[in-house]
This record gives sequence, structure tokens and C-alpha cells, in this order.
Amino acid sequence: MPSLLILNGPNLNLLGTRQPEVYGSTTLQDIEDMCRSHAAKTGWTVDFLQSNHEGALIDAIHQARGVKDGIIFNAGAYTHTSVALMDAISSAEVPVVELHLSNIHAREAFRHKSFIAPVAVGQICGFGAHGYILAMDAMRARIDG
Repeated sequence: MPSLLILNGPNLNLLGTRQPEVYGSTTLQDIEDMCRSHAAKTGWTVDFLQSNHEGALIDAIHQARGVKDGIIFNAGAYTHTSVALMDAISSAEVPVVELHLSNIHAREAFRHKSFIAPVAVGQICGFGAHGYILAMDAMRARIDG
């Protein structure tokens, strides 16, 4: 059974209350429940981690090596700043789909640069909470060939 890690970075613990006009009213718990349900239908096992700390996210990526078949990663603001996360993804040898709730390319100019994109197998952005399901399906298609 394929195993997936869904990582969420800084401030995503505030989903549902933080800037709902940008990120929607769906909570992180709602997203996890939605992903668990989708995983059950598609035969995945899925684990979740949210952290506001870059090092914890790096540790999770390292720990996924040889254990997880894929990672869905919403790195939040670290997307635009973290060479360390980029290096962790590069060295982990686990495919990563970069995910964003909002369309980062339609927002402030500093959000257009992603350090994750060059080492990810793909990027999904702008579809709100449904993007997690899209990312899971994209990862499944990648793994199944």
C-alpha cells in the first residue's frame, strides 16, 4: 500500500481563521480529514505533520527517505526563502508535489519565486483545499506510472 506524507509549514495551523479571503475557511483539520477519506478510497496510507519550524520540516523530509512513496508539501512562506528545505528535498530521494492554497503567481512578486519548485515533481496552486486531493491524485499517477 503506497505511503504518503503530507507536510504543512508555518501558519497553516491557523487555516480557517487566518485571511479567509485568501486561504478560505477550511481548517487544517478539515483538510486532514478530507485527505484521510480520499486516501482510504484510493488505497494510500497517509501521515500528516504541520510545523512552524523549518528544522522540524527538514527532519520529516529526511525521515521519509526510504519509508514514504511521496510527499505533498505546502511549505507556506518557506517556499520563498528556504534553501535548506530545497536541499533536504534534493537529498531525500522521495518525490515531492509542491502545493499552495492560493495562486502564488497571482500574488505579491516575492511569492513568485519558489525554492521548492526546482526539486519538486510538480506544483499545484490556486485550488484551495481541493488542491490537496489534486496533489494526492497527481502523486498517485506519478507512482503508478
